[in-house]
Amino acid sequence: MVELRPFKGIQYSKEKIEDMDKVITQPYDKISDQMQEKYYEKSEYNYCKLILPMEENRYEIAAQRLNEWMEENVLQKEEDAGIYVYYQDYEVLGEKYTRKGFVSAVKLYPFDEEVVLPHEETHEGPKIDRLKMLRETEKNLEAGFMLYNDEEEKTTIDLFDEVTEKEPLYEGTDDLGVHSRVWKIEDEQKIKKVQEVLKDEQVVIADGHHRYETAVNYRDEMREKNPDYQENEAFNWRMTYMVPVEDPGLNVLPGHRLLLKEKVEQEHLEELEKYFEMKEIADGEEEEFLKENDDTSSFVLYDGKRTFGLRLKSLEKIDKFLSDDYSEDYKKLDVVVLRDVIFHGVMGLEELHIDEDISYERWAEDSMEKIENGEAEVAFLVNATKPQEVLNVAKNGERMPQKSTDFYPKIDSGFMMMDIQGGETL
Repeated sequence: MVELRPFKGIQYSKEKIEDMDKVITQPYDKISDQMQEKYYEKSEYNYCKLILPMEENRYEIAAQRLNEWMEENVLQKEEDAGIYVYYQDYEVLGEKYTRKGFVSAVKLYPFDEEVVLPHEETHEGPKIDRLKMLRETEKNLEAGFMLYNDEEEKTTIDLFDEVTEKEPLYEGTDDLGVHSRVWKIEDEQKIKKVQEVLKDEQVVIADGHHRYETAVNYRDEMREKNPDYQENEAFNWRMTYMVPVEDPGLNVLPGHRLLLKEKVEQEHLEELEKYFEMKEIADGEEEEFLKENDDTSSFVLYDGKRTFGLRLKSLEKIDKFLSDDYSEDYKKLDVVVLRDVIFHGVMGLEELHIDEDISYERWAEDSMEKIENGEAEVAFLVNATKPQEVLNVAKNGERMPQKSTDFYPKIDSGFMMMDIQGGETL
C-alpha cells in the first residue's frame, strides 16, 4: 500500500561543519526557551536557527538563513538520491539500546485512505505554525516517524545490519547523550528490497501527527496552484523515519498521570477494590510492581502518604465503563482503563484539561517528587504502551487517549532535510 522513494538529501558540509554535536538538536516541539538559547550559543549554524528561530519573523528568517547557508555551502544538496539508514544508540534506566530504522520519502495519503494511520488526536495550533514554515522554506526540515511490520523475513533489519558494517556517513551525539549514526543506500536493488517489504503494508505514525497532517495540507495547496502536477513532484511526499515494530531497540516510555487538583478519597479506594486487586507497596517498589504485572492493566497510586498497587481483576468486571464501540485491543489498553474506569467511572472526572487538571511525566521518580512538593495531588504510575499495541489499535481505526505514547529517543534534527519546492521531483 505505502510507496517509498529515495531522495537527494540536503546535509551539512563536512568541510564546513566538523562537529555535528554542535549543530544537531531535539525536534522543534521539544525545544524549551532555555534549550533554544543554548543551541544558539553552540554554533552560528545550529539547526535550531532553522526549525525554531528566536526572532519574531521566524518563518521568513528561517527561509533566509536556509538560502544563505546553501549559498555558502554550509548545507549541500546531494547529487544522487538514496535512502538513509539511521541508528540511534541510547540508554534508558541503565540499559543500552540501539534503535534501527531508515529515512526515505513516503508518499502522502490522507488518513481516510487508510494507508498511513494515526494513533492519536491532533490540534490546530501546531499545524498552522508548521504550515507557515513549510510555505516559507519549501523543505521538510524534520523527518516524520512511522512504524511498519517486517515480521516474516526481517528483510529490512538484515539489510540494515549489512549496510552498517561500513563507517557512517554522519554521526553525532545530542544533548541527551543519544548517539546517532547515518549511512546512505544508493544501490537500486537494495532500495527495491525495502520498497517491496512495505508495498502491501499499512504504516502507523509514531511521532509527528501534526507535521504529517500539515504536509498533506501543503500538498493540497500545491496541487491547487499547479493543476498539471505530476505524482513524482516532491511536495506529494514527506521525509520519514521508518522503524520496524519488531526492532528490539524500539522503546515507548510511560506517560504517568498526575491529577493536579483532585484527591483520591476513601470512598474512591473502596470502589476501586471492586475492580482491582489492591495492596500497599513499599517505597521504591513501584516500578517493580508495574513490571511484574504488565500482563494486565495495572497501576501504582501515590498520594504522598500511601502507595497502592492496583491490578485489574478482569475485563468483564469493568465492561460497563467501556464503550461497545471499542475493539478488544482498545479495551485492553492501560491508558483507556485508567481514563474510563478510574478517572471517569470511579472518580467522576469527565473533563481533564492538560496543565489545569492533569499533567504527564516520563519518569516515576519525577512524578512522585511532584506529589511530595505539592505540585499535584495524586500520581497514577502506568506501564508503557507496547509498540505492537499502537499498531493494532491504529489498524482498527481507533485513536488513543492523549499522551498514550512517548517514543524514545526523539529523532535528532539536523542530519538531513528534503527539498519539496515546486519542480523538485523524486
